[in-house]
Amino acid sequence: SSARGSRFLLLIERSTRQGMTHIPRWILPAAISVTVPLPSYAEQYLTVSAAQKLCFPECDQFAPVHVKFTPAQIKAIEAKSGQKQLLRGQEIWRAMQNGKLHGFFIVDYVIGKHLVIDYAVALSPEGTVKQIEILNYRESYGGEIRNPDWRKQFVGKRPQSRFALNDGINNISGATLSCRHVTDGVRRILATYDVCLK
Repeated sequence: SSARGSRFLLLIERSTRQGMTHIPRWILPAAISVTVPLPSYAEQYLTVSAAQKLCFPECDQFAPVHVKFTPAQIKAIEAKSGQKQLLRGQEIWRAMQNGKLHGFFIVDYVIGKHLVIDYAVALSPEGTVKQIEILNYRESYGGEIRNPDWRKQFVGKRPQSRFALNDGINNISGATLSCRHVTDGVRRILATYDVCLK
């Protein structure tokens, strides 16, 4: 809905202005600017480079293939995922070993309840979810989404898979909004693969 989309952008704007996230400028709506360091209560669990090696330990190169969406791509991603695509682009790397593609590493951003969650999705070359990692978590509660058993529910999901919170993905009590928004985000990432990388 447009109301939900406006709330998302408002929370992104507040988080960036308060220095609570480092979303690259080129993927943000033009009115939003990125500022500096994370607050003391924020938890950075993994850097991008550490998460890349965790998801693809065999790979020796991560080649950036970042995408800046066209209007047609945004429309297609929204149609396939059922989610609004509010950012202007996606941070994507090809995971390579000796020049051979092993998959894609994609960083995305969603809102938990009040603040931004940075997370990463590792996909096979065919677009199947290999792994989910939480990079930065800023809420004072709901961090249970880092639980490996919860994240493992996404493994094997493909662009054609049908899933949602409480329908293929179990909820965690006390972390419902974080669970819902990451689940919706993964569905949008799979649609992004289908539209931009397939």
